[in-house]
Amino acid sequence: MTSPSNVSLSYSDAGVDIDAGDALVEAIKPYAKRTMREGVLAGIGGFGALFEIGKKYREPVLVSGTDGVGTKLKLAFQLKRHDTVGIDLVAMSVNDILVQGAEPLFFLDYFACGKLDVPSATDVIKGIAHGCELAGCALIGGETAEMPSMYPDGEYDLAGFAVGAVEKSEIIDGSKIAPGDVVLGLASSGVHSNGYSLVRKIIEVARPDLNADFHGQPLADALMAPTRIYVKPLLALMKAIEVRGLVHITGGGLVENIPRVLQPNLTAVLKRDAWTMPPLFSWLQQHGGVADAEMHRVFNCGIGMTVIVSPANADAAIAQLRAAGETVFRIGEIRERQGDEAQTIVE
Repeated sequence: MTSPSNVSLSYSDAGVDIDAGDALVEAIKPYAKRTMREGVLAGIGGFGALFEIGKKYREPVLVSGTDGVGTKLKLAFQLKRHDTVGIDLVAMSVNDILVQGAEPLFFLDYFACGKLDVPSATDVIKGIAHGCELAGCALIGGETAEMPSMYPDGEYDLAGFAVGAVEKSEIIDGSKIAPGDVVLGLASSGVHSNGYSLVRKIIEVARPDLNADFHGQPLADALMAPTRIYVKPLLALMKAIEVRGLVHITGGGLVENIPRVLQPNLTAVLKRDAWTMPPLFSWLQQHGGVADAEMHRVFNCGIGMTVIVSPANADAAIAQLRAAGETVFRIGEIRERQGDEAQTIVE
């Protein structure tokens, strides 16, 4: 049957290149294969991915998380850098489920674009696979959606989904946190993946040369540094020491994330001179005229994860984390909350 105008249309005429999608799947298979781990029964290529929870768990509880990269992608498009945003995508979800004590098991991604560019999409998914390797989880599935007219040329969006497991008796929910406990801060690798709407506004106002040297590297490199993945060092710490609370410092910064693990009667008091704010944050604050309070509720300010332990375990936790390659600061302590004061105070 032909159309009234006798025009024979194909999916390609509508803007969707099936061959490009097939080429992408083939290109990413070797990278996904490197992430395979015990438990994977079926991965890339099927309608659904299969994963078997191992017998090491007596009462396994599944913990899931989903996130994106946010407007950091706009900077990636501007700079034509697609090789690290996949790490950001993985980090945002695996770090989130980690804080409840979960070991990330597997990850799925969603890549959506207007017109599929196989080389840049391959770079993105190579980054996702590398992030999965850093987190010890398997990249077992995903979806690539080519949707003409939905996105500008050269742009795409990303979403990620992580699933992990934790022994029911070992879930970290903050209920054991007590006055006198120590708050440790693990250094971030940069801005991570939050606050980039403000970062981009500051760049728009300051108009810097993004290729100029910034403390030994191009400013663009500092701005695009991928989010640090804390999974392996913290899983090892949990096996050795009682960890009473973990906080991934994402949107909301230090002051809005730490209260998420505190009982209503507790406050975290952080000492701002306990760590040095990295130069990039000082640059952003200076060029944007950003107030201290705004910095603390938008950016991680150099602390990407906090670990709350008892005073008796603090030194051992610091030593173990430093031996694992983390930069650790003793940034504060927990005390009884006074009236209706804030649950995180930076002084």
